[in-house]
Order: sequence, then C-alpha cells, then structure tokens
Amino acid sequence: MIYVVYYLVGVLADFLVTLNYRYISLNKINPAVITSFLFTVINMLALYNILNRLDDERSFVAIIIYSLGIATGTFLAMKFKLEQK
Repeated sequence: MIYVVYYLVGVLADFLVTLNYRYISLNKINPAVITSFLFTVINMLALYNILNRLDDERSFVAIIIYSLGIATGTFLAMKFKLEQK
C-alpha cells in the first residue's frame, strides 16, 4: 500500500514541476510560483519519508516506484492543455 502512495505522490510532484516549466515558458508568473512551491514541499516530504522511515531494502524499492510515478507525472503534464493567452 505504501508503494502506491509513493507512486501517486511521484505523479503529483512531477505533474506540478512539468506544469511549472510550462508556465515559466509562457511567462505566467503566479501559476509558476504556486506550482514551484507545491512541487518543492511535496518532493521534500516524500524524499524525507522514503529516506528516514523505511529500511534500506524497502527504501530502494520506494525510490524506484517514486521515480516511475515521476515519469508518469511528466507524461500526464505534457498531455495537459494549458491556456495560452
């Protein structure tokens, strides 16, 4: 169950960071700032949890699953349609 949470957190984290890059490229300051803040908080909490609360064997698996979530988040964010004003 915990691995599913790490996967979903990875998806959310990278979805936000990819949106952040896209907002920056569109010069949308407020959405870029908000997504940057949220990504940083989520990413730091997830990595802190993985590195401090799991044993060595489960931490490695959790990092791999978290990374798969990050890859999925990038894919989903690239498919997400942004308003281009």
